[in-house]
Amino acid sequence: IKGWFFKHFQKKAGGAVPSANRISLLRDADSNGVAETRTVFLAGLHSPFGMALVGDTLYVANSDAVVRFPYSPGETRISAPGTPVVSLPAGPINHHWTKNIIASPDGRLLFVTIGSNSNAAENGMAAEQGRAAIWEVDPKTGAHRIFAAGLRNPVGMAWEPNSGALWVSVNERDELGSDLVPDYMTAVRDGGFYGWPYSYYGQHVDDRVKPQRPDLVAKAIPPDYALGPHTASLGLTSAQGTTLPQSFAEGMFVGQHGSWNRKPRSGYRVIFVPFTAGKPSGEPRDVLTGFLTKDGKSMGRPAGVAIDKRGALLVADDVGNIVWRVSNSAGPPKNMQR
Repeated sequence: IKGWFFKHFQKKAGGAVPSANRISLLRDADSNGVAETRTVFLAGLHSPFGMALVGDTLYVANSDAVVRFPYSPGETRISAPGTPVVSLPAGPINHHWTKNIIASPDGRLLFVTIGSNSNAAENGMAAEQGRAAIWEVDPKTGAHRIFAAGLRNPVGMAWEPNSGALWVSVNERDELGSDLVPDYMTAVRDGGFYGWPYSYYGQHVDDRVKPQRPDLVAKAIPPDYALGPHTASLGLTSAQGTTLPQSFAEGMFVGQHGSWNRKPRSGYRVIFVPFTAGKPSGEPRDVLTGFLTKDGKSMGRPAGVAIDKRGALLVADDVGNIVWRVSNSAGPPKNMQR
């Protein structure tokens, strides 16, 4: 019954769309901000989410494994078979299936986000083995370790250029009311534990979880910046390289996919969080809105965010089936491609 309600409300929020199991290539050959061509770049994947290009290798995070493919600039399709790098926790439940990936600045390591297999460990901790964590992976050997744990559903990742820290956006737990628990973004410490499932936002104990682990709660690290309850903050990218106005020069852009279980709804927007000296330094600012009608109907849901090679902000809207491009020019955001 619980699963039925989840799917029902996800559908009402504009979600619950099956994966196309492919990666599409959008090409803007004349640099006018609109893609003229769209091709199937990779097919036959398994619910892919994250991608990382390192030299001539494209890494793809499927829901059950990281796979690498040879890449040549200018090609419009990869037909070579993928080579498995490392298997990821999946299985018959796979509650949070999205797996994201980012390479270290020197390209030697990969970092992979793996969400929990439940809301608050109701399926038992055996089902959470290796989950609610960020893995560090050696792409040459597949050797891996847990870099940080206790992160219920980590998704977006970005390197902060001033501090060199890895930042992550995390979707926190449900069913504690409309105003708990705040989703957040935080700089991730190597070996750090962030509370899930035993506590949230540091050492606030979740009494629903049995048995408790006070030893782990005592170690739980409070996150750096709250993004609001149930905002489903999926996308994260540094402002480095942007050509947007100077007020957006230092900080992080966040794609907030939006709530499915909150009144009033939250998220459904792209925000900018200003930073100073490598840390958040102010209130979030709206960058792209208008995804909800006045009566709360979803017209789109922003997910991934990225800075393109000319400094504009790209926003993937997986309900509107649109990639938006926000640039430092007059006029509304461009619909880059449907």
